[in-house]
Amino acid sequence: MDLTSLRAVLWEWRAVLLPSRFEKAQQDTGQSIQIGLRHLQGMNWLELSWQAEAARVHTIDTPPRQGEGSTLAQQLQHALRGLALIRIDQPGWERVVELGFARRPGEPVQRWLVAELMGRHSNLFLLDEDRQVVALARQVKASQSRLRPIGTGDPYQSPPPLSGEPPSLEEGFASWQRRLTLLPLPLGQALRDAYQGISPALAAQLAPQGWLERKVDSLDAAQWTQLWERWRTWLETLAGDRFGWRTLDGGYACWGQEGGAGSADGLAINRALAAYYRDHLARQQLQQQRQHIRQHLERLRQRESGQLREQQALLAAVPGAEELQRRADALLSQRQPERSCIEEAQKLYRKARKLRRSAAAITARIELHQRHLAALADSLTYLEQAETLDGLRAIEEELDALLGRSVCSRPGRRGQTRAKAEGPRPLELRSASGIPVQVGRNHRQNEWIAFRQARRGDLWFHAQELPGSHVVLKSSEAPAMDSDLQCAADLAAHFSRGRANGRVPVVMVPVEELQRIPGAAPGTVRHRGGEVIWGEPERALNLLAAGQP
Repeated sequence: MDLTSLRAVLWEWRAVLLPSRFEKAQQDTGQSIQIGLRHLQGMNWLELSWQAEAARVHTIDTPPRQGEGSTLAQQLQHALRGLALIRIDQPGWERVVELGFARRPGEPVQRWLVAELMGRHSNLFLLDEDRQVVALARQVKASQSRLRPIGTGDPYQSPPPLSGEPPSLEEGFASWQRRLTLLPLPLGQALRDAYQGISPALAAQLAPQGWLERKVDSLDAAQWTQLWERWRTWLETLAGDRFGWRTLDGGYACWGQEGGAGSADGLAINRALAAYYRDHLARQQLQQQRQHIRQHLERLRQRESGQLREQQALLAAVPGAEELQRRADALLSQRQPERSCIEEAQKLYRKARKLRRSAAAITARIELHQRHLAALADSLTYLEQAETLDGLRAIEEELDALLGRSVCSRPGRRGQTRAKAEGPRPLELRSASGIPVQVGRNHRQNEWIAFRQARRGDLWFHAQELPGSHVVLKSSEAPAMDSDLQCAADLAAHFSRGRANGRVPVVMVPVEELQRIPGAAPGTVRHRGGEVIWGEPERALNLLAAGQP
């Protein structure tokens, strides 16, 4: 969150929240606090986060009750009980918010809640009337910061002063241009080095695309004039509090468009920021969870591959039993074999018999490892195509059943219990003529739609020789047309490892021809016969985007 966004948020806060009475504090995660404030128009909740990659402050919808017992929440609850928010300060060009609480408007501030939004140095402080630290989100030891170690009981110190000059409407064009061209730097770096409050996002909003990488001495007079006009517009927005929300590719801006979409409570920018960060953090969490499960699956795949190679090496040694037999026969074929020769021959016979007996067991183990590797390949495909955290958790939780032993889950996992209680929830669509189509997004869902939900007359689809989802066209409910078959084939191609290909061969089989493989992972099938239809993943993507095939 940069300075411009922060000022836009606080501008809305001042109009709505001053004054308002503190009612509740809770800590929903380890890196953010939520406080409830009641005013004449109702109740508003603020979220103040010191998360390094997404430090932010904004209002949020009424959150669920959680985290009331955290130490920081209890300290805030005790210190702010009965107090009212009467001041919202933002000093200079710092990304710092200071919320002042007193008994009633007009009285001296008794408590300060200070949020510092500075990347990995972000923090939250509760101060008393003398600005001593009563509580803070994280202690900063001398070993962590030589400039500003701070802990409970210390006097609060402001962050170290920013480098660069504070932007000003009083500065003229010549002085501004001279300051930016002092060194032959790229424009983006020159803006950030010369002035305070310039974030990379703001610099990209000030300059047209491609300008930030250009050296300042390469800009002509017309370009400097255009940049100056944008600079002045930004400063006038800050000076006149003329903020408005607009979305950009990969981000947002809170200036350059006055009076964005309003809201009934006067917190339009806050609402938009809350939605932006909710989506942003959800995508981030999804990616982190996906990476965690991918690493786990890769470790399992490497282990299974190693065990498969060991068994294959043992099987390759089985033909040596005949050679051992011949050597033993040669030892005993002597006219008067010595006792040591007889003992050696017996050892060779026993070893040969052991090798011959082990062939069946080794072959069974090889088949088991091959099935495990195929199931893990399917799981990796489902993982890459999962779009929700619930989908990722389902893939992780089924690993125990996948390999027939405990490899991933931990006792007492509520998500696993909830998933079992709810049952599989495959993707359900309708074909071109309205016939239901079910798509399994993991092994458990594949098992469910292929054997538990399928009825005689339904058709099963799967990408040929590729990891991917099972697709079942419920043609038992109505006769299927060619367009329905093509729709199901396109979906099977799309939800497979061949998604990036233009065309993918898809096998279509009546569900009554499917058979479970004993001992295999859930959803693993074999079939007799079948017809190949060419599916087009891109066409399925278009159908999914339209909402219904």
